[in-house]
Amino acid sequence: MKKLIQKVSYAVLLLAAAAIVSAGAAPAYAAWEPTKPVEFIVPAGAGGASDQMARTIQGIIMKYNLMKQPVMILNKSGASGAEGAMDVKEATGNPHKLMVAFSLIYTLPIAQNLPLSWENFNPVAMIALDDFILWVHSDAPYKTAKDYASAIKAAPDGTFKMGGTGSKREDQIISAAFDKIVGKKIIYIPYKSGGEASTQLAGKHIDSNVNNPSENVAQWRAGAARALCVFSDKPMDYKKKITDTAWSDIPTCKAQGIDVQYQMLRAFFLPLGTTSEQAAFYADLLKQVVSKPEWKEYTENNALARHYATGDEFVDFLKKDMAKHVQLMTEAGFAAKK
Repeated sequence: MKKLIQKVSYAVLLLAAAAIVSAGAAPAYAAWEPTKPVEFIVPAGAGGASDQMARTIQGIIMKYNLMKQPVMILNKSGASGAEGAMDVKEATGNPHKLMVAFSLIYTLPIAQNLPLSWENFNPVAMIALDDFILWVHSDAPYKTAKDYASAIKAAPDGTFKMGGTGSKREDQIISAAFDKIVGKKIIYIPYKSGGEASTQLAGKHIDSNVNNPSENVAQWRAGAARALCVFSDKPMDYKKKITDTAWSDIPTCKAQGIDVQYQMLRAFFLPLGTTSEQAAFYADLLKQVVSKPEWKEYTENNALARHYATGDEFVDFLKKDMAKHVQLMTEAGFAAKK
């Protein structure tokens, strides 16, 4: 009987010890996760590259059940995207609202002297970099960027119209740099989204735009747009045929005498006041997203340069990219006086 009691007591001690260990380890397993629907705030109009990307990610999360709560996409493009950015900025401590960010986090505060910068948010992760392409209508006589530049140089100022998303943002920054090289003033027309700019080009209401690949790919496939060059230091990687050519077949603008290079950030931010644990949840969620075949297919079809970064690597990128935008926008005359 005594031995039986000792065995029972020993078993109880083991169970108690296990309970203590489990209790001590609980925080590692009780990681934070959303408790209600998560809002992806897109500071751009429907149909643009940011909107398309957000909806692709939403579909991947849903398909693979990567999160218990649903994702809601909200487009807030007012005031060149300031509406969406300020919505997230003012949602201090709210872990159920993320900004689908791009270069707007630099251009808005520089151009409008707003109390807003990437430091006003909790950086989650960067998932890609997006190129820009010089597009004309397929009926236009210009076969190369050099042909188009020559036509602009030969015409009076204001003859040609360039469309883009918003004012004093990445599209107009590229357009201003292009103006400087060709030595003539091109009329820049701002639209609410790249989707609208692509529609205007297809309708021949403008002569060109500098849309991201995803914003003009449908018109390219349909034979309503022609890609003249990519504003990058090297051709894009993707060799899959989109029309009779692949993204990798598009020459760089630099190779045609137009030395303008620009890539746009694709990333996610939480409001300030959210925790590192909450940011880590979304960083891990996005890491799972970018590992899926649907994301790889999306990036290949839309020529997004895959680049995942979080933590210190992401912050270092943001500091360097901000400095680059200060220089570009100051040179273009887009920086607000302080």
